[in-house]
Amino acid sequence: MTAQIDPPRIIHTDRKTTAAIRLTIPRQDMMKAFGPAVGELMAALAAQGVKPDSAVFAHHLTLSPEFFDFELGVEVAAPIAATGRVTASELPAARIARTVYSGPYEGLPAAWHAFDAWVKDNGHVPANRLWEVYAIGPQSTSDPAGWRTELNRPLLDER
Repeated sequence: MTAQIDPPRIIHTDRKTTAAIRLTIPRQDMMKAFGPAVGELMAALAAQGVKPDSAVFAHHLTLSPEFFDFELGVEVAAPIAATGRVTASELPAARIARTVYSGPYEGLPAAWHAFDAWVKDNGHVPANRLWEVYAIGPQSTSDPAGWRTELNRPLLDER
């Protein structure tokens, strides 16, 4: 499968206040854990009268071939009160490479492969973490060809 990614660019991001659930799960459990965690997160925010300021994201804190260690979250205007697994968190300010992948979630591994190749081919040193923002997905359209996922890779080089 050929990944459909927009031309990557290098940007600086500001720190973002978030509400998140930390998950450390085997890779094969992602599909069954993700949806219920989104529901839990949104219910906790609604109970506090908080509206998300962004689409849902997955901030992968550790990259491993065996498991996913990530925060599933949304940006919020101010820190929330912790409730159950939902806690206040943040996306740190960073210098990042960013692109947008167009297509179904099954194509994300190929998109990341193409994006990471661009990062390295352009002389950048990626951090051992990343985040995806599910900007347009099944909540917006039933056609996976219309889905858009923002790929963000923090960089260690200082150019």
